[in-house]
Formats: sequence, C-alpha cells, structure tokens
Amino acid sequence: MEVKLKKVKEILKKEDQEQLLTNFDSLNENKKEILLDQILEINFNQIKDLYNNVDKIKGDQNAKIEAIPYIEKAKIIDKKYFETGAKVLKEGKVAVVTMAGGQGTRLRT
Repeated sequence: MEVKLKKVKEILKKEDQEQLLTNFDSLNENKKEILLDQILEINFNQIKDLYNNVDKIKGDQNAKIEAIPYIEKAKIIDKKYFETGAKVLKEGKVAVVTMAGGQGTRLRT
C-alpha cells in the first residue's frame, strides 16, 4: 500500500487536491485501500476539460432539468443503481452531481 499511497500523493499534489487525504490516517486499512483505488480511477484531465469547456457546450434547447425523488444512500442496497449510473456515464450520456453545502469549497471547484 505504501507504493500506491506515494503515487496517489504525487497525483494529488500535481492536481492541487491533497485535501482528499486529510483524514486518511483515521481510516482502517480496508477503507484506505478503497480510497486510494478510487482516487487512482479519477481522470483529473477530463474533469478539468469539462470544467474549462462548460460555457462552450450548448445544451439541447428542448432539454429540461427537473427534480428527481430523493433516495437516502443507506436505503440503496441494490448494485443496479451503481451499474446503471456507471454505464450511462461511460456512454457519455449523462452526468449529475449533487453536493451538500460546502462540498464545492472543500473540493476547490
């Protein structure tokens, strides 16, 4: 895990996202591994490109944004939600981000 942690720290330093490891030492070994793996899967270049080009993307004039029913995370036990979301994201069809107050500040977005 030390090699993986070193690699993650290098990536986060380069991307100015080192705060993602703020509470790393308080996690158990399994959760540390999960977090490191998740960070290694992040495509920071794609996120930057999307952010930098958001004003250039013209949306479908017929598209509309509407609220969806709220589902508590603890009640979602079926993997189909994750698999469905991952599938449409990989196809480039949809992306939805919901953040509680302050998340944008902590993630420096």
